[in-house]
Amino acid sequence: MIDVDGYLRRLRLSAGKPSVDGLFALQQAHVERVPYETLPIWLGRPTSVDPAESAARIVAGRGGYCFHLNGALSELLSALGYSVTRHFGGVQGSAADPAGARGNHLVLTVDGLPTDENPSGEWLVDAGLGDAIYSPIPLIEGVYDQGPFTYRLRPSEAEPGGWRLDHDSRGSFVGMDFRKAPTEMSAFESEHVRLSTSPESGFVRVFSIQRRDATGVDVARGLVLTRIGHDSTSTTLDRETDYFAALADVFDLHPTAEERSILWPKLAESHERWFATREDI
Repeated sequence: MIDVDGYLRRLRLSAGKPSVDGLFALQQAHVERVPYETLPIWLGRPTSVDPAESAARIVAGRGGYCFHLNGALSELLSALGYSVTRHFGGVQGSAADPAGARGNHLVLTVDGLPTDENPSGEWLVDAGLGDAIYSPIPLIEGVYDQGPFTYRLRPSEAEPGGWRLDHDSRGSFVGMDFRKAPTEMSAFESEHVRLSTSPESGFVRVFSIQRRDATGVDVARGLVLTRIGHDSTSTTLDRETDYFAALADVFDLHPTAEERSILWPKLAESHERWFATREDI
């Protein structure tokens, strides 16, 4: 069981009967108010893919990455009466990486909500892609504009019978494939361990936070804060007070004094290594 009332308070929403408008409100509020973040990894505090654990962390004011965010959201949707299915997916980071459902992404679909534009009533719902979709997308092949970004949904070439979401060209990854068949959370356990512990994992190498809204996305990678929308801006936050003020103001993320004392030295050291590498180029 999850704390549905506490979860809805975090999203600043009220409970209601399942509807298309309600589904849109839930996804949009989730990506606006629950950051995509990897703080537990950098604090050395292991997490699991248990949706109830993830939901409790969200109620307490934190976020997570796809296994946490979509896992928790799937529980909330189900508790509110939506027909939700989890799918085995995979994010393709760059053109050099293989496409396909490699298990590094949990995908959600919701069915039973037909509209004139989407008579099948099936929707791609995803609060765990960081800088990607803001609103649910009809599970229909097409091109979808959301704010300053354009996405394409099409049948997957790597996963026959599945789907492919092509990201906007300014996004942090190329695309995402997922299988049509439902899956269980246990299917992601080994990949979660790799992503959160392996020295080769991008989550381990770079502290990352992302928050999507209707007009763009805020991204913090290390000490660099970037806003991507119709225009883009970037700022290096190399003073501790400025950095944690931005975490609070931009991402509504409030590490404790103990957590700041752990995180800041790691971030400063990582930034120095990155800056030295740039100077060598």
